Amino acid sequence: MNTLFIGKNMLFLPEVDSTNTYAINLLRNVNTIEGTVIYTNNQTKGKGQRGAVWLTEIGKNLTFSVILKPRNFSINNSFYLSKITALACYDVLTEILNNSQFDIKIKWPNDILVNQKKIAGILIENNLNGSSIQHSIIGVGLNVNQNKFDELLNSATSIFNETNKEFELHNVLNLFCSKLEKWYLMLNENKFDQISNSYLTLLFGLNEINEFSTTDGNTFKGEIIGVNKNGRLEIKKNNGEILNFDVKEIKLVID
Repeated sequence: MNTLFIGKNMLFLPEVDSTNTYAINLLRNVNTIEGTVIYTNNQTKGKGQRGAVWLTEIGKNLTFSVILKPRNFSINNSFYLSKITALACYDVLTEILNNSQFDIKIKWPNDILVNQKKIAGILIENNLNGSSIQHSIIGVGLNVNQNKFDELLNSATSIFNETNKEFELHNVLNLFCSKLEKWYLMLNENKFDQISNSYLTLLFGLNEINEFSTTDGNTFKGEIIGVNKNGRLEIKKNNGEILNFDVKEIKLVID
């Protein structure tokens, strides 16, 4: 493992309900070192955004969690953890896939798309000490070798589906650890602007007219113009009005 600390301590579980839940319970009972990675071949109750379930074929994909312990890191900056994780996923995919053939984007808040199909999802859970993050659980699901998806998930893809090649899961995990560590060290150096600019340039739908639906059933057209420091999506409506939304308040409709 060519890293300083992320992935130096790896814990493999043949089966677990959720690597995030396991990591949370582990931290309650053990003084776990920063950078510990928990991964499994079979996550039976994987968690996704908006309370969704992350489904994955046994032994085909990566489902794992990374324990981080940011120093003096305010909860107000917590979305930067989502940004660096999404950027690490992007870096992994660009190293494996040919950028000239694949459109790799980050779909707010932290899904990763390849040619508008979901290939990875991120769920971050933080434990607080006052207004600071005591530790953070970075949960990632990355579709690697799965080649068939439920018909309800026809918007999903995998590295195998895009390349017609199987990849050694542990090698892909090691690559992710090195990419995440690069961005995490930048975060510890307070390079917020560099991280935000990199995230924004890769944001799916940026400065494009798209349809959005809100949790109260309304739909409207507008364009994403940015993401504020609290991770809220900024959308400019056709009438020029600028609105911002939390993750549970808005959904981008992809045809």
